[in-house]
Amino acid sequence: MNDQRIAVEPSPIPRGAKVRISYRGLLPQSGAESCWLHYGFDGWQTPATIPMTREPDNSFHASVTATGSRELNFCFKDSAANWDNNNGWDWSCPIY
Repeated sequence: MNDQRIAVEPSPIPRGAKVRISYRGLLPQSGAESCWLHYGFDGWQTPATIPMTREPDNSFHASVTATGSRELNFCFKDSAANWDNNNGWDWSCPIY
């Protein structure tokens, strides 16, 4: 899955794979110094939040292991508790 704000590799996601999520959306464009990935699986079961690493191009990335059986769900937040949740839709990617 790739759009102008995020990139998910690999896509589609094999169950058990390490997944890299890159983010260059609203929060880094608004000057966020740090971002966190908030994610869960299969309809937000077992949600977790992890820090993302800043890249020289002002994007952020994090990696997670696809432990779900149907989908990876995610959104982003910054240190000021501003959220980018895809206009309320969050993001989801299928797991096979």
